[in-house]
Amino acid sequence: MENQKKSLLSIHLAVLLFGLAGLFAKWVQLPAVIIVLGRVIFSSISLLVLLKIKKGSIRLKSGKDYVLMITAGIVLAVHWTTFMQSIQTSTVAIGTLTFSTFPLFVTFLEPILFHERLKVSSVVSAVVMLLGVLCIVPEFELGNTMTQGVIWGMICSLTYAVLSLLNRLFMEKYTSSVTAFYEQATASVVLLPALFVLRPAVSIRDILVLILLGVVFTAFAHTMYIEGLRHVKVQTAGIISGLESVYGILAAFLFLGEKPGIKELAGGVIILGVVFYSTRLSSKEEADKVEKAGPIK
Repeated sequence: MENQKKSLLSIHLAVLLFGLAGLFAKWVQLPAVIIVLGRVIFSSISLLVLLKIKKGSIRLKSGKDYVLMITAGIVLAVHWTTFMQSIQTSTVAIGTLTFSTFPLFVTFLEPILFHERLKVSSVVSAVVMLLGVLCIVPEFELGNTMTQGVIWGMICSLTYAVLSLLNRLFMEKYTSSVTAFYEQATASVVLLPALFVLRPAVSIRDILVLILLGVVFTAFAHTMYIEGLRHVKVQTAGIISGLESVYGILAAFLFLGEKPGIKELAGGVIILGVVFYSTRLSSKEEADKVEKAGPIK
């Protein structure tokens, strides 16, 4: 029981840090791609040091896995860049809420990639979630910054869905730390040219804030989340992860003075409601499968 409490606390702390990470898009006056570059550089270095301390192997088992890891790293680079761009263009609320719609894309991509049956309940959930997104859109005008934020956020959501499905391929072969290291190291290489193209004026303060973002709000948060899974079910962790948007919106209100409007709140309730419902439904289905399978011999 004590171990479970500590694990729950670890996951809540990790999700809180993930939720606060979006604030850095407003705190650091740099292009989104440069913020993400700093994030993945310092995070991947931290993960490499952690793996070396634990004396864990970072070698992959096949050339195909290296290709898949690099692909996932490229997707991660796009995902985090569009996430930060969404927040910079609009608000933390829009960025985090549109990101939360990734199950909408998973619903249709998973059956294609893993040859699984498309469930009616999943389609209904996706449609309801889409209605939640439409509530957030202020007007269908590309010149509107809030609309632009929603578009960036939906691209962020799509890429996270693809990333989640790619990570599913690595789950049985590699630890999450190894996977995260390769993905973030790849993202560092992919985004590095932006530093020479944009030539941003980076101050010492910016570097220190990016170190904080990479080490504490990414590498440390990731480690805490994985550590928490030792004594907490993945389904429970998934439900807690739904609080990331709540933490982000609340923090933006307290530290940035961003007050979400009625439409954003209504859309958020719909989106998060579907996320919680889908996670609990998935948990129930997994429990039924285990029950039907009988005891493990």
